Amino acid sequence: MVREFDFLVLGGGVAGLSFALEASKSGRVAVLTKRSRSEGNTVYAQGGIAAVLSPDDSFEKHVEDTIIAGAGLNKREIVDITVREGPERLRALVAVGAEFNRSENGEFDLTREGGHSKRRIVHAGDITGREVQRALLAGCDETGKIDFFEDSTAIDLILDPAAPRGQGRALGCYVLREDGSIDTFLSKVTVLATGGAGKVYLYTSNPDVATGDGVAMAYRAGAKIANMEFYQFHPTCLFHPDAKNFLISEALRGEGGRLRVKSTGERFMKRYDERQELAPRDIVARAIDAEIKRTGDECVHLDMTHLGKSYLVERFPNIYATCKEFGIDMAVQPIPVVPAAHFMCGGVVTDAFGRTSVPGLFAVGEVSCTGLHGANRLASNSLLEGLVFGHRAVKVCAEEVKSVGAPTHPVREWDPGHAVTSDERVVVSQNWDEIRRLMWNFVGIVRTGKRLARARRRLDLLREEIRQYYWDYQVTRDVIELRNIADVAHLIVDCASRRKESRGLHYTLDYLATDDHNWLVDTVVQREL
Repeated sequence: MVREFDFLVLGGGVAGLSFALEASKSGRVAVLTKRSRSEGNTVYAQGGIAAVLSPDDSFEKHVEDTIIAGAGLNKREIVDITVREGPERLRALVAVGAEFNRSENGEFDLTREGGHSKRRIVHAGDITGREVQRALLAGCDETGKIDFFEDSTAIDLILDPAAPRGQGRALGCYVLREDGSIDTFLSKVTVLATGGAGKVYLYTSNPDVATGDGVAMAYRAGAKIANMEFYQFHPTCLFHPDAKNFLISEALRGEGGRLRVKSTGERFMKRYDERQELAPRDIVARAIDAEIKRTGDECVHLDMTHLGKSYLVERFPNIYATCKEFGIDMAVQPIPVVPAAHFMCGGVVTDAFGRTSVPGLFAVGEVSCTGLHGANRLASNSLLEGLVFGHRAVKVCAEEVKSVGAPTHPVREWDPGHAVTSDERVVVSQNWDEIRRLMWNFVGIVRTGKRLARARRRLDLLREEIRQYYWDYQVTRDVIELRNIADVAHLIVDCASRRKESRGLHYTLDYLATDDHNWLVDTVVQREL
């Protein structure tokens, strides 16, 4: 079936919904989500939204904190745009119906997180992302001009068949529906808002949908991809055999949490950074990784017991309740934590309005690489990024929709060729597990050239196996996601191999120094078509 819209949005998180809500004023919008429309990284965001709202704070301070955390690789003009437009976008979110914690005088209850010099984090308890998602979905429903397609997995972008090779405009994408059929979605503008790729690693805070689909599809379509070596590992995920990917928010350390060695109870962050627990995430994650390797402990402890039960229950109700479900009362015992893949700081290269190097294709939110995060994202700048650039992209897209005509050549519907139903699905599960484990072991928090070379050799073989499987058998969601994490893993290894220094989230034992003279540049890769 062929479906046509003005705007096609792949992904239903904060960036995609912010775009859809604004774009609905200029045309018909389709929003595709792989599972339910509320399932994605946004709904699991615990921390908050960073915005300058206090007279004790300033745009300049927020900009500097962002650039310090990003190890100087940030694009200052993009950081400035994001920080200055943040308060307005937050107020627009409130106008849609989002409710955040406030003090007795009605002002926002601002908190502080690692890397921030001031209290500037707006939050809704410890479930900020859930509240943002709820408000935006309600706003989208009220427009009557946004169609949601749940359980819909994008396979590949469709490029204009009449254009010269490597110059085709994005016309939409092929989409696997829940019933196994494959629809052709055509649009005047296609927007990637697919989030991150945490499932490329063995341990992650991300939900199952985070398989790097947008980056992989854009790469295969010839778009420029940058800085994939900078994958942020959240320092503190709950370490428990029954906890799949539960995040212990940055805000706990911001409110006074203390990291301790499991076996001795000793606080250790002072050995790694003078800011101790309030150091940026890359420093804290490496410190925890180093302590685990030094002591042989399986995790470290995050101690909140000195803050008292009443405060913890009021400030972190969801985290307190979830830990309690796993037998951990954070008011009287420390929380066992380990680092886990959390946020993709690189992605599809865009300008300040979400434009990629492929005409008609835009990217917003975590899937994009605007230059905001540099080599490491500052805490609570992610929801902010989605709000700001989801809104900014509409300014350009609305004009494009007015001028874009119908394709000059008909677009072919999906052709399955000679593909048959697979009787070897064990190949998918085996390759899935192998990719995630080799990425964790060889391309994780600490890297070396030898580890990267091993990962590259094995990935080359795996990607060829997956490519053959993809063409031989009918596509399923598992196969699509496997193909995508393999391509994203390849891009991370490629970018990491090129950068001959340690900066931010890319830490290699072969090049321990940060080299501003040669490497204060983005690592950009592009597939030859």
